[in-house]
Amino acid sequence: MTSWLRQHGFALAAALVHLRKAPGSFLFNILVVAIALALPFTGVTLLDNVRPVSEQLSVDPEISLFMQQDASREQSQALAATLRGLVKDRQAKIIFNTREQALDALKTKSGLSDVLGTLGENPLPDSYVVKLDAFSQGGADSSAYIDALAEEMRALPGVAAVQVDSAWVKRLAALLGVLRLALLLLAGTLGTVVIAVVFNTIRLQVMTQRDEITVSKLIGATDTFIHRPFYYTGALLGLCAGGVALGAVTLALRPLNAAIADFARLYASEFQLAPLAPLPMAGLLALSAALGLVGAVLSVQRHLARLN
Repeated sequence: MTSWLRQHGFALAAALVHLRKAPGSFLFNILVVAIALALPFTGVTLLDNVRPVSEQLSVDPEISLFMQQDASREQSQALAATLRGLVKDRQAKIIFNTREQALDALKTKSGLSDVLGTLGENPLPDSYVVKLDAFSQGGADSSAYIDALAEEMRALPGVAAVQVDSAWVKRLAALLGVLRLALLLLAGTLGTVVIAVVFNTIRLQVMTQRDEITVSKLIGATDTFIHRPFYYTGALLGLCAGGVALGAVTLALRPLNAAIADFARLYASEFQLAPLAPLPMAGLLALSAALGLVGAVLSVQRHLARLN
């Protein structure tokens, strides 16, 4: 174990020595990789802030049921018992609105009482509003239950139309799913860019150290011994670039939060974007280092093989 640690310590020290010989090139590569990482890191930060809000979001789904125009009042009122049987053990509030109440409400809200008064016959039907207990917007089972319940209501005699008034909940869940997929595709694309940058950086380093590598082979150095410093160089490049990207994203949250605060006040909200927690940050740094290591391994395996 001591020998293994000593070998890796030597490889890390050798990598740092080579980096100190060309700090400008290393810093420039860090900047390029950090720019590539900043976009997906920003996306992860935004989704991490939106996720708790979307998970806590709940809605009392409302199903509006409209009777046929020629349905009698007795037929409409008799439907209440059937609706209570459909919701079963669910907590629900069933509200019956007569066509007269609907017309009065329309006159009050629209301000067109004079125009509506000229219609003569009331064109509005009797209706029901079924208010169910709150569901989480992410619950697929809840959405399926509501859709199935609406279909059963449409099949009832005398029912002209059924409308689910909380369809926006599923739209929000679908939108978040699309954003996650877009972020995944963006991260994959820019991850490839990071690997390509590290690949080219290690290739140039191998070319500049060709004579040193040849001498090392002549005195009996193993391939693993020669490769290891390059691996550390790639991992350090990815790690440092990840740290710069996270720092840039964290600093960018302050002016962004100033703009969000003005917008949130319009909705009586105090929503603010917060930096990632330490554990997700550590995960992103580890991922950055892993991308750098992958680029280094690919470059070393390709270019050092030519020197054998």
